[in-house]
Amino acid sequence: MSAYERSSLDFALRNDFATFIHQTFNTVAPGQRYHPNWHIYAIAWHLRLCATGEIKRLLITVPPRSLKSICGSVAFVAWMLGRDPSARIICASYSADLASKHAQDCRAVMESDWYRRIFPQTRLSRQKNTEMNFETTRHGYRYSTSVGGTLTGRGGNFLITDDPLKSDDAFSEASRSRVNDWYDGTVSSCLDDKREGVKIVLMQRLHLDDLIGHLLQQEKWTHLNLPAIAEIDEWIPIGANKTYYRKAGELLHDAREPK
Repeated sequence: MSAYERSSLDFALRNDFATFIHQTFNTVAPGQRYHPNWHIYAIAWHLRLCATGEIKRLLITVPPRSLKSICGSVAFVAWMLGRDPSARIICASYSADLASKHAQDCRAVMESDWYRRIFPQTRLSRQKNTEMNFETTRHGYRYSTSVGGTLTGRGGNFLITDDPLKSDDAFSEASRSRVNDWYDGTVSSCLDDKREGVKIVLMQRLHLDDLIGHLLQQEKWTHLNLPAIAEIDEWIPIGANKTYYRKAGELLHDAREPK
């Protein structure tokens, strides 16, 4: 790769979040083939609008294995801390194992040579770098927890909840209520600034009364809903002044998940 090509790629990685997602995938899933698709651009665009504060309440619902966790819990966190190493980000998932996996993947990206090259001001602190949680030398951090876990004393600019409910628990009213009550009572109170802070929830729909259904009955959310098979004709934003027209019956990503 020539110096010009390297410089152009680095510029894209710093400024185009969809390009950053692709590079993140190559880092955390080596040996696997990356399949670009319009839905990834849609997710990337909505998350970018969260980064700029244009969206402050975002729900993303997609089928399993659609890269939502790599996009939201790994790439977005790393990209935000690269652009602002003082950002304070709290991430939650249904289990400690899943939360740990996302944290480890994010750390792997942030410690990679390409990341350190494009974001030279962002470095992880040696003093505060554990399996689940790490801090930058500018006192920003990625703090991980699981559903039901404590967040006492922790605040953030961004709250990212990814897969809060196991599919096995979807038809248990007690399990659904536990997740919804935990979100209402613990997560929602952790924003440093309730008006300017950003809340993001990513998951597959599991039940009418899952966390997405619960939140849609409350404050106003932007909802990027991308079912495996489109139910209606819809224009979906995928970039600045760019949309994708999805027809009813169209598969989300035929190259990976045929009918």
